[in-house]
Amino acid sequence: MPDSIYTNRELAALYDSLNAAGPDTDFYCAIAGRPFRILDLGCGTGLLSVRLAGLGHTVTGVDPADSMLDIARRRDGGDRVRWILGDIAAVPLNSRFDLVLMTGHVFQVFLGQAEAVAMLSAVKHHLEPGGRLVFESRNPLARIWEDWVPEKSRRVIEHPELGTVETWHEVTQVSGGQVTFRTHTVFDAGRRADVSASVLAFRDQTEIESMLRQAELSEMEWMGGWDGRPFRTESPEIIVIAR
Repeated sequence: MPDSIYTNRELAALYDSLNAAGPDTDFYCAIAGRPFRILDLGCGTGLLSVRLAGLGHTVTGVDPADSMLDIARRRDGGDRVRWILGDIAAVPLNSRFDLVLMTGHVFQVFLGQAEAVAMLSAVKHHLEPGGRLVFESRNPLARIWEDWVPEKSRRVIEHPELGTVETWHEVTQVSGGQVTFRTHTVFDAGRRADVSASVLAFRDQTEIESMLRQAELSEMEWMGGWDGRPFRTESPEIIVIAR
């Protein structure tokens, strides 16, 4: 079940304002290369899916949050993308792709090892021979969750429909490779508020490599930044291209 920050329609409407296109979007567009059949798994509001379709790719966007897909469908150019509500199990078994992308750290929402390996195995089923899976995960050694405190994470934005919105994060537990935190969102100068709970799994490169091998995705390339720099132990991101 997706977190309420994705299923609540007001919170979903904030997503693009809080997560604008950046170097990660440019990275995924560049890595796609020539026109391919692409699966954007966990596509969210469809920003990347639509951009890829505009570059000539045949794109399928999949997401379990209907509120996010509503935004994706209404996006300019959204009619160029095939949208599917659900997870990898909702993709027709006979569908094949040259490239599968998981962006926005969606890999970290798969909390259990068995759950993550099952998802990767399903992705492998949908890849054409020589096809690629590309995704990123936050490096646990960078301990980014230490910045998920009100004084460091607080943001105030002006939304065209929702007005002034204030958000911040609050970590409540770090245990067993998982981080539990709350996202606070305040509307209308405090007259309305929402608190959403989330849990993310933080895995190191060795753990991710083991899962990929269990899913029979054994050829891997590792990067540590959106500029393509090699992965180092201190890199903030673990970016992998697996075949």
